[in-house]
Amino acid sequence: MTPGSNIPLSAPRVTVDVAAPVRLDVSGLLLTADGKVRSDDDFIFYNQPAGPGVTYRSGGGAAPDAITVDTTALPPGIEKIVVTASPDAPGQSFQGIEPTATLRNGDDNSVLATFTPPQLGTETALVVMEIYLRGGVWKARAVGQGYANGLAGIATDFGVSVEEPAAPAQPAAPPTPTTQAPVTPPAPPMPQAPPPSAPAAPGTGKINLDKGRVSLQKNQTVSLVKGGRPLLSQVKMGLGWEPAYRGKDIDLDASVIAYGPQRNHIDSCYFGKLSIVGGAIKHSGDNLTGEGGGDDEVIVVDLGRIPQEVSGLVFTVNSFSGQKFTEVAKAYCRLLDAATGEELVRFDLTNAEPQTGVMMAKLIRQFSGEWEMTAMGDFVKARTVRNMVKPAAQAL
Repeated sequence: MTPGSNIPLSAPRVTVDVAAPVRLDVSGLLLTADGKVRSDDDFIFYNQPAGPGVTYRSGGGAAPDAITVDTTALPPGIEKIVVTASPDAPGQSFQGIEPTATLRNGDDNSVLATFTPPQLGTETALVVMEIYLRGGVWKARAVGQGYANGLAGIATDFGVSVEEPAAPAQPAAPPTPTTQAPVTPPAPPMPQAPPPSAPAAPGTGKINLDKGRVSLQKNQTVSLVKGGRPLLSQVKMGLGWEPAYRGKDIDLDASVIAYGPQRNHIDSCYFGKLSIVGGAIKHSGDNLTGEGGGDDEVIVVDLGRIPQEVSGLVFTVNSFSGQKFTEVAKAYCRLLDAATGEELVRFDLTNAEPQTGVMMAKLIRQFSGEWEMTAMGDFVKARTVRNMVKPAAQAL
C-alpha cells in the first residue's frame, strides 16, 4: 500500500503488526465519528491491552507488537480504529528506521496488505494505519503520519488525557506536536442503498460503471472501473446550477483542489488558474450568472496523466458574490467520458444550506491504480477556493 490508499477488509477480524529493526510500542485508539475517543478506556496499549473489539499483543521483543480488531465486536458509534507505533527506547526517532505494517487475516494469519511509510526522520511516533467504516464496509487505509513528541502527542490529538494512568509513560515533551497533526475527518453517515440502475459489483459491495450511468446519493462511492479495467482516459467534471429566483443572477465558481497522499495541498484549478499539474487538469473558465442549459463550468481531468504525487481531487463550488446556496436551484455535478460525451456518474444536490461553499465530490486514487468518486454535498463557509483547501483536506 501507499500513503492514503485503502482496501476493503476481506475478513471481519484483522491484525496489524508493525516491525522495525528496533523494538516498537504499538497502540490502538477507538474513535467515534468526531475523531475522538469516548474516554481513556479507548486507548489500547501495553498497560491497557484490551478493549471492546480491540486487543493489544506484545511480541516480547522477539516478534512485532500487534493490534487486533474484531469489527463484529466493536461497540455502536465506533467508526475508526487508529493503529500507532513508536520506538521503545525513550526519545528515539524513526530516523534510519524503516517500519513496516502488515495487515493480516485475524483468523488464519494470511497477509492482506503491507505498508512502509516513506521519508521518516525526526518523528518519534507514527499513525501507521486506520481501520474505518465507510458506506457500511470496513476498510483499511495506509496513513504514515509522524509526530515529534511521541505517543503523548498522538493521544492528546485524539482526546486521551495523557496525565492520567491510561496514557503510556513518555519522556517529557510539549503537549502539541511539532509536526503537523494528522487530519482525522469524521466518517460519513451510512448511505442509502444504491439505486436499482447502479447495482453493486458482485462480491465487492462497490458500485462500478458496468451497468451504465450511475446516480449517486450523498456519501456513496463509485469505482471508476468498466469491464474490469480502470478508467484512465480523459474525463470531464461538469458542474451546474440555476438561480432559485427568476431574474436573479448568481456567480458561482467551480474549482478542483489537488492533494498528495498526506492530504497535503498541491495546487488548485479555478477561474484564476485554468491549468495545473502539467496540464492534466484544465478549467473551462468562469460563468458569472448560471444562466443557460447544461454545465455552467467544466473541469477536464486526464486521469492517465495525473502525476503519482496527486492522490486525491476535491471538486468544490463557491459563491464569490456571497449569496447562499439556499438561493441556488438544481446544483449538480456529473462525470463524463471526454471522448464520447457519455455521462458516467451524476450527483444532484437535493438539499441546500445557507453557506457560501460546498464540496461536491472527490476522486481518490486507490493503491491498485483505479480511481473512486464519492458524492459529498458538504457545505462550508467559504467564498473562494483558497478557503476550501483546509476543509476539503479534512474531508479526504
